Amino acid sequence: MNILVVNWQDLDNPHSGGAEIHLFEILGRLARSGHRVRLVCSGWPGAAPRARVDDVDVQRVGGRNSFALLGRTAVRRAIRAERPDVLVEDVNKLPLFLPLGTDLPFCAIVPHLFGTTAFEEASWPAAATVWLAEQPLPLGYRRAWFHAISESTRDDLVRRGVEPARVRVIHPGVDSTHFTPGPPGVRGATPRFLYVGRLKRYKGIALAIRALAAARRQRPDLRLDIAGTGDHRADLERLAAGLGLTDAVSFHGFVSEAEKVSLLRGAWANVFPSPKEGWGITVIEAAACGTPSLASASPGLRDSVRHGETGYLVPHGDVDALAARMLELAGDLSLVLRLGGAARCFAEGLTWERTAAATIHHLDDIITGSAAR
Repeated sequence: MNILVVNWQDLDNPHSGGAEIHLFEILGRLARSGHRVRLVCSGWPGAAPRARVDDVDVQRVGGRNSFALLGRTAVRRAIRAERPDVLVEDVNKLPLFLPLGTDLPFCAIVPHLFGTTAFEEASWPAAATVWLAEQPLPLGYRRAWFHAISESTRDDLVRRGVEPARVRVIHPGVDSTHFTPGPPGVRGATPRFLYVGRLKRYKGIALAIRALAAARRQRPDLRLDIAGTGDHRADLERLAAGLGLTDAVSFHGFVSEAEKVSLLRGAWANVFPSPKEGWGITVIEAAACGTPSLASASPGLRDSVRHGETGYLVPHGDVDALAARMLELAGDLSLVLRLGGAARCFAEGLTWERTAAATIHHLDDIITGSAAR
């Protein structure tokens, strides 16, 4: 199968994140199984215009601020140069509305749509641009078939007017041979909670810090590790200092894969208080390490966390509820181990090989016209 994919960034982009990890875990496997896979995306200062990334041929055009204008032309050129069997757009930033310019079989991969959560991160003009760009999506993609990564994303698409029959849910996977539980006693005697991911305002990390402060009124030994980089770090450090948590909250910055696995194994729970996610890849990485999650009962996270089985969901923004769950886990290591064991079992059923196989099956159905069945 000849597959042309469009995404704002490739995996080597300095700004790449979960959407790119998800995309390349799939595309790399498709390429290595014999399919022809090309990607059109944006570049960055100093980036080579062409590259081969994880067995995918990558063409970079423009940058983050110009790809919306230059990307469509680049896609048309790529189609003329080598007509694909199917065109795939990963809609994880501004939609490019590519179905309007081609009659090719079309698949839109949708991790999640921002909706009003854009206003929790970006400036009002930028957030309004994102929000407005998503409004005509059902009309602009009316001939597309959709690959949603969670039931929450599917439901969001349907609420917006996409026909349910045009949406197929394909969960992301996890490498459960890389992310594995640590040896007995790896957690240590001091209860430590962990956030790992980008430090962005909309991720709700401040809620985790405030919850820790509330929980430490009863358990002064509780700790919080924060791993990752982002423009919200300085604000979070000021919040921790203002709450008297300088010695209780550790900011690790960028961590290697080995360091991330070590942190996930040692945590009593992974904390993810975001108002909206597509799925929550770090939830499943933590699960594969035998670590439960405490997460907001928000779209995406309520699909990747099984409440009471692999972790707990709390109402988003409810600091007291999150603090209470921290105290519950901190007071019962056997509960942590039970939830973590169930989380590991859940993660073992989510492989990237399964995700890639389901994706190629979906694309084949789109090409043959049998996707609705």
